[in-house]
Amino acid sequence: MPLTPLTRPLTAEDAAHFLRRTAFGATDEQIRALVGQKAQDVSRAALAFDQSVAPGNPFDPLQGATPGAAIQLGRGAWLYELAYGPHPLREKLALTWSNHFVIATDKVRNVPAVADYLNLLRRHAATRSFERFTLEVAQSPAMLRYLDNDQNRKGKPNENFSRELLELFTTGIGAYTENDVREGARALTGWTFQGGRGNRQYLEQPRFVNQTQQHDTGRKTYLGQSGALKGEDIVRIATSQPATATFVSRKLHRAFLADTPDDAAVKGSAETWTRTKGDVMAVLTELLASEAFYASRSRIIRSPVEFLVGGIRTLGQPKIDARSLLNLAGTAGRMGQVLLEPDTVKGWDGGREWINDTTLLLRMQVAAALTMGSKAPNLDTPPSLLALTGQERPAGAVLLSSLKGRQRTYLSLISPEFQLA
Repeated sequence: MPLTPLTRPLTAEDAAHFLRRTAFGATDEQIRALVGQKAQDVSRAALAFDQSVAPGNPFDPLQGATPGAAIQLGRGAWLYELAYGPHPLREKLALTWSNHFVIATDKVRNVPAVADYLNLLRRHAATRSFERFTLEVAQSPAMLRYLDNDQNRKGKPNENFSRELLELFTTGIGAYTENDVREGARALTGWTFQGGRGNRQYLEQPRFVNQTQQHDTGRKTYLGQSGALKGEDIVRIATSQPATATFVSRKLHRAFLADTPDDAAVKGSAETWTRTKGDVMAVLTELLASEAFYASRSRIIRSPVEFLVGGIRTLGQPKIDARSLLNLAGTAGRMGQVLLEPDTVKGWDGGREWINDTTLLLRMQVAAALTMGSKAPNLDTPPSLLALTGQERPAGAVLLSSLKGRQRTYLSLISPEFQLA
């Protein structure tokens, strides 16, 4: 059965919860604007984003003097968009998909390839066709380079992308055989890219090419279907598997409902996924207006990037200079989350893995810099406890209410109530 929709109008705590999950955080004014609205209307409005970006982004990766410098500028540019862009839910989804269709900039060191990949994630953030999304990822120079399908040719198949397409991008482990991996690799032969190779060409635009002379035209059997299958067939078959509906729905529930999702709720989203043939927009619209979503409070440990961005957005998006933003991007890396460079091809594990003695200390230092430091923004009108914690009367409210603005805001940012979304 599909997820049960929330029928009552949103309360202040409902509105704060929605914005903490879908926009990293929000001001009191933004929270009040949603109070009394219908959950379905709020969900649809948040997902009705376009591809516009924040004006005045101070970072241009194309100005990087070396591949490494360009990638660093790219991280700064994305952090700026996460913190100041007009569509936080689009960026939250792009961040989620970057942990699903993983690439890593230590291997993909071409600036246009990385930019195109990130724009692809934004364009398909709430895609109407997961098949189309997956196909475009598969043909992106960034993914072709990262998982070596640019080396996959007739007679010398490279199985890296074929394996991860099944294991990590679609069905998950257990729904395929080693023969499916081998046959998929044969079908994907010939997909490569031209341009942008090597450290000296890091600013050159690469482009996808299908080298038909390197394609294995023979008969193949893949996930029970046989024929002279091509790459497009492999993507179509893999994305249409029942296991894919459950596997990717669980990823969405981890992003928006809980670090450890409820199996029954995931099944509801998987049924919607199957009924709509992989329409992620339909799945998300239902998910973000459901009783399950609004009943799931404080069940996601914010990632380092979500913690940083949540602090900035909750404080009303104060102006932070470019150098400090680059430093924050580096701090997110020291806390375990380097943008566009997860630890492995399976992405960041998240959840409790974000938290240890070192990362907690770094979070405290970030909170102090945002509230108490010499460059801290003006806090003449500090955020309310509702904006900071998602609760109108959180535990410790009496103590926090007795403190001055900066102290109260700092203690709220390091509290479990802020760290848990």
